[in-house]
Parts: sequence; C-alpha cells; structure tokens
Amino acid sequence: MNSIKVGIREFRAGLAGFIASSTPVAVTRHGQTIGYFIPTHGQAEADIASLKKASKTLDRLLAAKSIDVDAVGAEFKTARKRSSAPKKPASAVKA
Repeated sequence: MNSIKVGIREFRAGLAGFIASSTPVAVTRHGQTIGYFIPTHGQAEADIASLKKASKTLDRLLAAKSIDVDAVGAEFKTARKRSSAPKKPASAVKA
C-alpha cells in the first residue's frame, strides 16, 4: 500500500481531506518522517452494532434484576454532589 508524504503544516491544513481519503499519509518535518496517518473506514457500522447489542444485553440484565435506571441515576447524582461539595475549613481556635 503506497502512502503519500506531506509536511506537517500541509497535513494540519488538509486534515479533513486526509481523513476522507483511504490513502495512508507519511507526515514529515524538515524532510524526516515523524509519523503515519492511516485513515480507517467502515468501522463505524461495526461499532454501532456492538453498542446496540451491548445496550440490549444491559436492558435485559437490568430488567432481570428489577433495577430502576432512574433510581440508579438519582443515587449517582446524589453521591457525586456529596463528594464534590466544598470542604469547610477548620474554624480558627480563639485563645
């Protein structure tokens, strides 16, 4: 698989085009290759399918255990508020 060589400035300026392309890019600085950009395509559909499958599995597990998602969310928010509440400074002791 052939790649094209571009300078780092050209790469940054044309990033959207390189992402849409299917050709790997060798990124150079001062003529030296500093990295490669290899665009990936077609994985989004597989990722979405995996997320949907995981979501259905989670829904079944929650239903089997009779867990209320809204109650869990509310409990999480309450715990988060408690942990992020500002700590009160120790009061000064008067002599």
